[in-house]
Amino acid sequence: MEWVERICEAIDYIEENILEELTIAEIAKQVGISPFYFQKGFSMLCGITVGEYIRKRRLSLAGQDLMSTDQKIIDLAMQYGYESPDSFTKAFLRFHGVTPLAVRKEGAMIKNYAPFQICMERKGGYTMDYKVEEKEAFTVIGFAKTFPYEKAFTEVPKLWGEFLKKGSTICGKYGINNDKDMKGNEFEYMIADDFKPGMEIPEGFTTKTISKHTWAIFPCIGDTKKTIQATNQKIFQEWLPNEKNYQIAEGYFIEMYSNPADFPKGVQDEKYYCEVWIPVQKK
Repeated sequence: MEWVERICEAIDYIEENILEELTIAEIAKQVGISPFYFQKGFSMLCGITVGEYIRKRRLSLAGQDLMSTDQKIIDLAMQYGYESPDSFTKAFLRFHGVTPLAVRKEGAMIKNYAPFQICMERKGGYTMDYKVEEKEAFTVIGFAKTFPYEKAFTEVPKLWGEFLKKGSTICGKYGINNDKDMKGNEFEYMIADDFKPGMEIPEGFTTKTISKHTWAIFPCIGDTKKTIQATNQKIFQEWLPNEKNYQIAEGYFIEMYSNPADFPKGVQDEKYYCEVWIPVQKK
């Protein structure tokens, strides 16, 4: 349960410092998790990004202060991290559905967003197929961009769209999340194929060598829109909290895809096969 306990500690830290400047790196450091896997694990356990959780908690508390105190709206805006009353009002309206002025002058209702409490309830055993395999270093060639973690869910699909439009002979065998040092607020995502010596490197493409690792490999069978997300959730909700022998070793998270042409419905086929790889080491 160590993994879940770390996320719970992170939530407690956020609550205790909700009015301070909070960074992913600092929160992760406080609980002894790399920023890379802290953000991924938080999203999988909680269904929301760290940044979105902090924003919603602050806006919820700001609404309570607006109702129960005489603080000026401009002071509340500054207190909860907004640069101006206008930006605060826009964020407040998106979250609560009413403006701060409507709350203060008309007694409009506000929304409450309570702190997360993670409870891992065991109703029996769970089943999750995986294997642990050592792989030698290998080199890939691909199309890569760097994104803030907060924009991963929107920007990665866009990158796949750009990749497919290029019409390159390079296949999208791998989707590689890379934050090797696991220290930053950004990560590189690379759509890649195996690199063979002598291959021509198209414009806009690059090569990367993935170092020798022991990998925990999780199979995904079926429509990728459902299976990869479900597998990621099970990794962070079930496998990591209960794994006694291995822990995450480095800031890679690799998805390996079969050739869609080998399946009647491509990546949406009920028998489509792909894998999630996580580098691990003995505890």
